[in-house]
Amino acid sequence: MQFKTFFSLILLLFFFLGCSSPKKKPTVNKVATAKKVVVEKEKRNSLLLQEPTIYLDEKNAIPFLFDYQQEDLPNQVKIDTRFGEIIIELLDESPYHKANFIYLTRLGYFNDTFFHRVAPNFVIQGGNSDHPNTSKKRRQIGRYLLPPDVKKGVKHHRGIVSMPSSEMDNPHRLASPYEFFIVQQKGGAYHLDGNFTPFGKVIKGMDVVDAICAQAVDEREAPINNIKMQVDIVKK
Repeated sequence: MQFKTFFSLILLLFFFLGCSSPKKKPTVNKVATAKKVVVEKEKRNSLLLQEPTIYLDEKNAIPFLFDYQQEDLPNQVKIDTRFGEIIIELLDESPYHKANFIYLTRLGYFNDTFFHRVAPNFVIQGGNSDHPNTSKKRRQIGRYLLPPDVKKGVKHHRGIVSMPSSEMDNPHRLASPYEFFIVQQKGGAYHLDGNFTPFGKVIKGMDVVDAICAQAVDEREAPINNIKMQVDIVKK
């Protein structure tokens, strides 16, 4: 009797253990699914650029842009802001800078960057932001500078789009490829000629440029309220 009783208890124990195991599987699956979703979301967030890209540096950037500008590139881009849109025509006189701006636009680099500097009655400067994604995009695209191209006779009239010098140690005024400025000053800003490279001009939306230039700024000429942009190629 004792043996039968012991054997019956063993069978019951296995029965209850067998019945309780499936209840744990959904929990394990839920955890696994949750981890998968998080990983996929992180992967999507890491793919910040709209197109595949090679890493550009001081050795390959100019050869790459030389080949890139041989293509039949578009010549207009649209900047959307909360104040309206700005249409820019890119200049053939500055082929490397034009190709660079189109390339970065196609990659989606400028999207969600800001007009981060507003100098009243002078210029508005864009292409940077304090958002971590901007730094991540730059790291994905590369670290390079563009040589100045100032001998084509294009002056800094009102509405001209030009490229600022890099903040890096830069005695030759090499240009930061990720930023640009638009001359808002009435009458032009001709003291900039010879030092910075014009590569475009505003053909629509100078009223938007004026509205941005009228915004309140702090002591660093940074707008009090962020002025975000989206930049796209104008398709004809």
